[in-house]
Amino acid sequence: MRIGLTGGIGSGKSTVARILVEAGAHLIDTDAIAHALTAPGGAAIPAIRAAFGDEFIDPGGALDRRRMRERVFTEPAARERLQALLHPLITQIALADAATAETASPPPPCVVFDVPLLVESGHWRERVDKVLVVDCEETTQVERVSQRPGWSAERARAVIAAQASRAARHAAADAVIYNDGISVAALRTQVLDLLRSWGAL
Repeated sequence: MRIGLTGGIGSGKSTVARILVEAGAHLIDTDAIAHALTAPGGAAIPAIRAAFGDEFIDPGGALDRRRMRERVFTEPAARERLQALLHPLITQIALADAATAETASPPPPCVVFDVPLLVESGHWRERVDKVLVVDCEETTQVERVSQRPGWSAERARAVIAAQASRAARHAAADAVIYNDGISVAALRTQVLDLLRSWGAL
């Protein structure tokens, strides 16, 4: 089974991903793939340089994430241009990783694609059997994110506003895990019960 895992920033998606790995899932982290593509010598660097200019490449040869973040949050067209460069490469690498995992002996009970922009991308739904959304109240998201080093509540709200709405994620979901005001143990129970119901354990 292929499962698409998504959720807004601060929802606890990374914690759910760890629980899935502990349960035997093969995890494919598309954020990690994106970081590799935009690291020094990454496959996406030449295209980013051509599309945005040298000022978006740092002295070490990697994507200048701070500068790019500021640009894409203020210019939706720039965000779309960046995603058009990265998403095909990310998808290609992720699907190749999944195919390799599924031919292992024995294969994992499920392959999980951790895709923060699953709903926004528009093409992941057809590539997975199930979509699992991790959800919580927006106030909880802001509280969690603003506790991270270098983050403020204002910046957290700006990121949340730029992501798909909770309603849009719910509409795309086969199941929603609510991670608000519960312990990690209770969260784990929810996740494992869901996997059993899907036959993915």
